[in-house]
Amino acid sequence: MNPFHLAIPVQNLELCRKFYKEDLGCTEGRSSQHWVDFNFFGHQLVIHEKSNDQVSTKPLSNPVDGKDVPVPHFGVVLNWEDWHSLAEKLQKHGIEFVIEPYIRFKGQVGEQATMFFLDPENNALEFKAFKDINQLFAK
Repeated sequence: MNPFHLAIPVQNLELCRKFYKEDLGCTEGRSSQHWVDFNFFGHQLVIHEKSNDQVSTKPLSNPVDGKDVPVPHFGVVLNWEDWHSLAEKLQKHGIEFVIEPYIRFKGQVGEQATMFFLDPENNALEFKAFKDINQLFAK
């Protein structure tokens, strides 16, 4: 699988740099005064510093499995054990969840572990895992 590249706006570069490095464990790559590259679980995530008037903070959501899922959001599909380890780590770091870690679509096609939380700039992240990765695109 080829890695994706995602660039997101942030107002406080240093606060977000700390979150992605310390809370999520991403390693830092190149950077400048106004942006930072991260190895985001094998993918390239770039945070770009933008002023308050350049960043929209209007929250949106969509109902999924009885929960209000924040839109837009991004994240990574992890293996089952890594997902549980990350959920535990985030709980120890005091991360406030938008949607607490739980099993979605239990007993159905596409059953998955999922959790949603925000970075310091209110960018929504979802991390999920499948016991059977073949269920990733199952109908």
